[in-house]
Amino acid sequence: MYRLAGDTSPLGDFTTRPRVITISVMAIVIGLIGAYVALGLLKLIGLFTNLFFFQRWGTALVSPAGNTLGPWEIVVPVIGALLVGVMARYGSERIRGHGIPEAIEAILINGSRIDPKVAVLKPVSSAISIGSGGPFGAEGPIIMTGGAVGSLIAQFFHLTAAERKTLLVAGAAAGMSATFAAPVASVLLAVELLLFEWKPRSMIPVALAAATAAAARRYLMGMGPLFPVPAHNAFIGPEGLAGCVVVGIAAGALSAGLTLAVYASEDTFKKLPIHWMWWPAIGGVVIGIGGLVCPQALGVGYEEIGAMLQGQMSLHLMILILIVKSIIWSVSLGSGTSGGVLAPLLMMGGALGGLESLVLPAEGVGFWALVSMGAILGGTMRSPFTGVVFMLELTHDVNMLLPLLVAVTLAHGFTVLSLRRSILTEKVARRGFHLSREYAVDPLEILFAKEVMRSKIVALPTTPSPDLMAESLRVDPTKGPQRLFPVVDASQSVVGVVTRVDLQRIVDAGPEVCAAEFPAIIRSTPTVAHPDEPLRVVVHRMAHTGLTRFPIVARTNGGKLLGMIALDDLLRARSLNLEAERRRERVLRFVFPLSFSFFSRKAEVANGADAESANGPAADEDGEPD
Repeated sequence: MYRLAGDTSPLGDFTTRPRVITISVMAIVIGLIGAYVALGLLKLIGLFTNLFFFQRWGTALVSPAGNTLGPWEIVVPVIGALLVGVMARYGSERIRGHGIPEAIEAILINGSRIDPKVAVLKPVSSAISIGSGGPFGAEGPIIMTGGAVGSLIAQFFHLTAAERKTLLVAGAAAGMSATFAAPVASVLLAVELLLFEWKPRSMIPVALAAATAAAARRYLMGMGPLFPVPAHNAFIGPEGLAGCVVVGIAAGALSAGLTLAVYASEDTFKKLPIHWMWWPAIGGVVIGIGGLVCPQALGVGYEEIGAMLQGQMSLHLMILILIVKSIIWSVSLGSGTSGGVLAPLLMMGGALGGLESLVLPAEGVGFWALVSMGAILGGTMRSPFTGVVFMLELTHDVNMLLPLLVAVTLAHGFTVLSLRRSILTEKVARRGFHLSREYAVDPLEILFAKEVMRSKIVALPTTPSPDLMAESLRVDPTKGPQRLFPVVDASQSVVGVVTRVDLQRIVDAGPEVCAAEFPAIIRSTPTVAHPDEPLRVVVHRMAHTGLTRFPIVARTNGGKLLGMIALDDLLRARSLNLEAERRRERVLRFVFPLSFSFFSRKAEVANGADAESANGPAADEDGEPD
């Protein structure tokens, strides 16, 4: 939001306007639709799983691990991958991948516009991929599908790109909220990963959409939690917290390894002399072989995740899942098939935590698996608050808040320091785009125009003499040429402005022309700024008008001239912010009076002894020796 000259609306904490009410109503409708879309996707996954592995008609979510296909199991993922490849090539290439990078790209690049084909092909292709044994989750596809629904609805109305973005993200958050019964984590994911802002204008509609979807889930799929666990202790002591540190660092290392493995796999596929349509089929072969070794590594894996949290999985199986799932997930995801990342990360993180529980303090059934799941989410997705709250909502175990906070934060810190991009943003970067996920208050928002304006400027009267005009054009070697000259009346109120180019032209034409043409070059309706306006408002006004210099005038006293502000002054304000971040100084120093006196006294005694040895005994104040 920017304010034009004359806008006297008061400054406040936020720039949100009543328009947010209209967008919120639309978001609530999208939230309700998103819940049904999530239900449909889960039923599609169940349908294809039953068809591919058990040759029966049913929509219940089942694990492929119980199939009796034997060696023919290898063929199933290949068939599913071939179907996805055909759909991607002849339908829409946007269905490739795990969904979240595609949603980010639509927001950043395409004005939050998603092709209607994606809304249909993405859930179908993901259901085929996961249902044929793909080691993926439903959350990425549902985020992309829900976002597509929100975007499509928004495209039917007269909305800005920012409002379309809000409704796109509202659909994505609604889908995730309904799938996992995790409305708060869905909103946090939206803020940390999709919105690229932290403003009420977007947060309010997205939160209402997520809440609506969570409420609708009660009637469609039940309340949750998705993974109930036995209650854990509220405090685990120093040894337990030290274990959380270990788990966090280990999860960060695994997160970094998985991210590198996925994109190493993608780079390898790009070197193959075949069309990318066939890449998922190659990944399907790897999935099939992995399924023969460890059938539990196939599919969404909700049953296996629940077993880990309940302490009902053997050590041997956890080792197999960690190794096999990591391999088939990274290879198949790198092949460009369709599927999500959250559920596989939970599965691999849980297996890692289950193995770590053998050497860490015993804190209850499933404790370390749960902590590790949250940590690997925070490390891989670079969304630490989402990782913490997501695990709390999946389990309803609020006592895990402190352990999760420690482990997730350390995993996040590990990957932030070791990797430039996350698994979700690397794909966007590889397409030639840069995005930043650091949110901060713009320094131009908290600095006012009066703090950087130039007060020592040249202003011209309404009828200047030719000599005064010529003198005004002189260049100060320390400040450079003044490009814009305010024109003021007898009371120093601004009545217009004159550009340096116009003034130079009439001065060069001679004294007679100066007097005659000066009134004609005055621009009598100048764009101005006020001293109490934030620099953000000023820079937005510059972008809106195309001007880079404004007179600064008082809001009262008839618009009295106070100074000038230019683009250079805004850059100077930026430099002040950079200095605050980069300049290091010690403001306070530690002083130890007793120690200082002691060492000073020792120095005096030593000096006195030296003097006495050199010049004889020291004398007192009366001149007599001691």
